[in-house]
Amino acid sequence: MKRDFLTFKDLDRSEIEALFRSAAGFKAERAARRFQPRLAGRTIGMIFDKPSTRTRVSFQVGAYELGAAVVFMHGSETQFARQEPLSHAGRVLSRYLDALIVRTYAQADLEELAGHASIPIINALTDLHHPCQVLSDMFTILEKKGRLTGLKIAWIGDGNNMAHSWIEAAALMGFELVLAVPQGYDPDPGILSRNQAKAAARLEVTRDPFEAAAGADVVNTDVWASMGQEEEAAVRSEVFRPFQVNGELMKAAAAEAIVLHCLPAHLGEEITAEVFEGPQSIVFDQAENRLHVQKALMDFLLTGRLE
Repeated sequence: MKRDFLTFKDLDRSEIEALFRSAAGFKAERAARRFQPRLAGRTIGMIFDKPSTRTRVSFQVGAYELGAAVVFMHGSETQFARQEPLSHAGRVLSRYLDALIVRTYAQADLEELAGHASIPIINALTDLHHPCQVLSDMFTILEKKGRLTGLKIAWIGDGNNMAHSWIEAAALMGFELVLAVPQGYDPDPGILSRNQAKAAARLEVTRDPFEAAAGADVVNTDVWASMGQEEEAAVRSEVFRPFQVNGELMKAAAAEAIVLHCLPAHLGEEITAEVFEGPQSIVFDQAENRLHVQKALMDFLLTGRLE
C-alpha cells in the first residue's frame, strides 16, 4: 500500500525514530562522499506553486544523490493553472512518476490529489502544515540534545503552518511545547484541541513569550508575515514586536538552550542579529539537515526501507 507524508498523522513514533537513524546514516555517507543509488531508475516529480530555496534544493539534491531523476514544474506551467481536476492529474502523474513532492496553498487540494494518486505524495508546504521542516528540525534537536522526550520547546510568534506541524509533532513524540502567540493569531483550534487530547506532556498556548521561553531547551521562531501575507506585514510588525526572539528573551531560557529558525529570517524583526548569529543559534545545521532527513523520507516512502 502506498504511503504519503501530508501531515504527522501519516507516520507513527517508531517510524519517525527509524527515519532519524536513517538520516544520520545518509549524513555520514555524504560526509564521506559515498552515495548509494538506492532510487536508481526512479523519477520524482516536484510541483511548486510557491517560491522556495531550501525545500526545493534539498529535495532535488537529495533525489539526485539517491540516484533518482527529478522533474520540476512550477504550478503556473502546468494544467493546474487552467483548473485541471486534481482527480485527473493525480491519476495521470501516477503513470509517469514514482513519487510527487508538492508545495501549494490549500491543504485540501493536496489531500484531494493524494487521494487520487497511486504514488507517494509529500507535503513540501501548504498554508496549514509544513511537516518536512519540523521533521528535520526534530532531527537537529536530537543531534544537539540527544533526546526529544522531556525537553521543553518554545514556539514564539505566529500560529501558522509551522506551529501546526510542531503541535502535531509534540503530541506524537512526547515533548513539552508552549506556543507564545498574540491574540488573534492563534493556531487552528481543531488542530490544537485534537493534539492536546493526545499529548503526554504540556501542550498549550500563552500570550506571554517569557512564559513560553522560561526554562526552554529550544527556542523557535518564524517570520511574522509568511508568503501570501505581505499586505499584512505592517500591522503584523506592530502586533508581533513583543514576540521578538532577542537577548532579553533568551535570558529566560535554559542556559544551554538552542535557537531554531526555519529561514528566511528577517533580522531585527522576529529575531535579532545578536541571537541569530550567536553561539546558541543552530539555524544553519537545521537548514542542512533538511537534505539528510528528506533523503530518508523519500527512500522510505518509495521502498519501505527503514534502517
